[in-house]
Amino acid sequence: MRPYFCLLAKPQNIILIVADSLRYDSINNGLESGLPYTEKHSAKFTEARSAGCWTLPATASLFTGLLPHQHGATSQSRKLNNEATTLAEKLKADGYKTYQVTANVATTEIFGLDKGFDEVHKIWSLVQPKFKKVLRLAVLAGKPRVRKMLLSKDKIVKELSEDLTVGNCWVQNTFEDSFELARSIIRKNENKNEKSFVFINMMEAHFPYHIGPTFKLSQKGLRNKTKEIKGLYHMLNQSFLKKDKQYIRPEIAEIIKNRQHESWKILQTKLDQYIQELHQDKNNLVVFCSDHGDNFGDQEWFYHFSNVTDAGNKVPLYWLDNESKNARIITNPVSSRFIQNSILKKCELPYGEGTLFEENQLNLPILQSYWYNNSGKTMDKFIYNQFCFIQDNTRYVFKNNHWLSAPITTGEIEPIFKPLSIGTDPINEFVFDAERKAMLLKNLAVDGIKTGYLTV
Repeated sequence: MRPYFCLLAKPQNIILIVADSLRYDSINNGLESGLPYTEKHSAKFTEARSAGCWTLPATASLFTGLLPHQHGATSQSRKLNNEATTLAEKLKADGYKTYQVTANVATTEIFGLDKGFDEVHKIWSLVQPKFKKVLRLAVLAGKPRVRKMLLSKDKIVKELSEDLTVGNCWVQNTFEDSFELARSIIRKNENKNEKSFVFINMMEAHFPYHIGPTFKLSQKGLRNKTKEIKGLYHMLNQSFLKKDKQYIRPEIAEIIKNRQHESWKILQTKLDQYIQELHQDKNNLVVFCSDHGDNFGDQEWFYHFSNVTDAGNKVPLYWLDNESKNARIITNPVSSRFIQNSILKKCELPYGEGTLFEENQLNLPILQSYWYNNSGKTMDKFIYNQFCFIQDNTRYVFKNNHWLSAPITTGEIEPIFKPLSIGTDPINEFVFDAERKAMLLKNLAVDGIKTGYLTV
């Protein structure tokens, strides 16, 4: 039997499938994942974490293998550094045709994440709307950027005007359309004996969390529906950043959280069948994960953009190798940004500091978040960036010149970060491996210089 991760054959096709915003516990909540084929033929990572907390930095880390402060695509800069080399660029240089099939505008040329792709297919512009236009406009009107677009003549409006069409993905399921498009791309290239790298972004698990073929509310009765829609509105707008008020009560947060779980139940069977189609009896490498996970009151935070939580950063991750197709569970903490290095190693290409499968001192999760300027009204108490790392089942976070810690989440309620004693330095005091310590200190120092971690 060949070793699980071997270099004897390059994959004919590489398919990276991302369920946008899908939390780890939306799949693994004590029930079956709904992915029978995937579970039986993959390396399943139970402690994988993203490097960023929303689509742009998290996906940029998947594409580059870099931390947010290195690739630059954050809530403050909102654009990938020109110097950052992407996985698509590297695979293209190795002879792969590269394609992006996306349901999220954040992965496109507007933010620099089209770099290296031969073609970017925006699924929202290709599908037929299954809803009335007034519904799309009503849902999008809750989105701050779209409201600004509708009322502004700024030149960026031209670039972001696609948001009005991307509503097709916000209010209806499009994942089967994406699968069919990717299927036709791969088939066409195989007929020409060409290799393909295909990135697929699915929005079904992203806000507003599809619980039907088109948008609908989950609650019954006018009063309960009103509470749900108000909760969705305030969550999307992150109203709590602008005013000290409890906009979303715990019972409403639970309703919204359950919407994502229900959206996963709609997606899981056909996704698993599609993964089987791509993988079984084929020389294809298939990776399924999410870019990040949303927060539903975790660490007193709602939605994403600017916080470090277990819910927001712990992600599902399955690696279905093109050669060894047996199940394996990997429990050591890893960063999903090392998907890039792992794919490059599989293709016998130069790669960086570690892979998902190397239990070394450099592939531990480092998580970064950058404060979000919410229409210029973010309260001072939320104006901070964060640097977080995992060590010995504990998360350590640095913000506002102080270190805090919290245990890895094991139950339903995520423990709140608590301040460490004044003068405590967890990197120097609790990290004993010299290589890991040097790496953490280097990233914290560079990050502090570049983003103001040490001065905010």
